Amino acid sequence: MAVVVVRPEPGHAATIAALHAAGLDAMSLPLFAAHAVEWMPPEPETFDALLFTSAQGVRLAGSALDPLRHKPAIAVGPATAVAAREAGLSVVLTGTQDAASVVAQARLEGYGRLLHLAGRDRVETGAMTRIVYAADPVGIAPDAIAALAGQIVLLHSARAAARLAELVEQAGLSRAAISLVAISAKTAAAAGPGWQAVVIAAPRDDAMVAAARALTAAAATGISGA
Repeated sequence: MAVVVVRPEPGHAATIAALHAAGLDAMSLPLFAAHAVEWMPPEPETFDALLFTSAQGVRLAGSALDPLRHKPAIAVGPATAVAAREAGLSVVLTGTQDAASVVAQARLEGYGRLLHLAGRDRVETGAMTRIVYAADPVGIAPDAIAALAGQIVLLHSARAAARLAELVEQAGLSRAAISLVAISAKTAAAAGPGWQAVVIAAPRDDAMVAAARALTAAAATGISGA
């Protein structure tokens, strides 16, 4: 049984490496390719902190981020916080659940005006938003989808979950042949019902890898989950 990574780069390679480090077989099947888009930063005095709801927002913001690097940064989760620190930003708050909860926490801590540096397909946060990257669908052959039978797919976004469900239906493959590890309940819901097993992990790559390892061990002993 292999664990399939469908997220785009640059996170794709990191997840593959984490799976290998955990002793798991990994398959690469990115459903999207991310790329930076041009954007104009607002005046720094118009907001209190930067908001990142994905590591992609940090990595693909480009040089337009430079005039804003002195502003505090708020990250949706630990992986995004790591990316922000590696980019030289000062992270003042790291969430543990989802975008809505970290925005609410930020406002409680006095960061009422947030600048969300986001992807084109994004979670609405109510913050001022600049689109700094886009993730476009990659063509996937039906036989690549057929090869997912008996495997575990890691889902890092609701968009990936919805596209996986669509591709599986188009290929005529039963959802009951595939297990999922989702980064959130919203992501799991976007995939729809009928999968062999669905595990919702904490919104961290290490938690998703651990969940995949548990599913692999359960499959080896003939135990199934839902």
